[in-house]
Amino acid sequence: MTRWARAKPWLPVLVWAGVISTLSTDTFSSERTSALIIPTLHWLIPHASNETLLLIHAVIRKTAHLTEYFILGILLYRALRGDERGWNLKLAVWAIAIAAAYASLDEFHQSFVSSRTASPWDALIDTVGAFAAQIVLRLWNIRKVNVTSDP
Repeated sequence: MTRWARAKPWLPVLVWAGVISTLSTDTFSSERTSALIIPTLHWLIPHASNETLLLIHAVIRKTAHLTEYFILGILLYRALRGDERGWNLKLAVWAIAIAAAYASLDEFHQSFVSSRTASPWDALIDTVGAFAAQIVLRLWNIRKVNVTSDP
């Protein structure tokens, strides 16, 4: 196997890690996203209180954390798996561990951005996203094996 063939599955991981890092900048701080999301929510739900809109904004932001790392978890598993097929618990654990390490590094990075706050809770949400990805991959594999084994 050539170096390129081994490196190729890691390119989407690197690109997505770059997306996550970009989302951790001042441009995507709560203050900045609220300037877009709160008016949109107010337009969609005109009778909602300001507190409700702020809560929905917070839920959207935390869901974004979960989603970002769900995607990263899938990409990491795919890169770790390489040419193998099926599901492997050891690789799933490695994917979760790498995602958790990256989430921690990302939160550390945010501690240097004045408009951001580093939060261990966000790193936990990120890790849950990567964990959920492994569950979905496992269930997908079980379904795929059952479908292909039916006569």
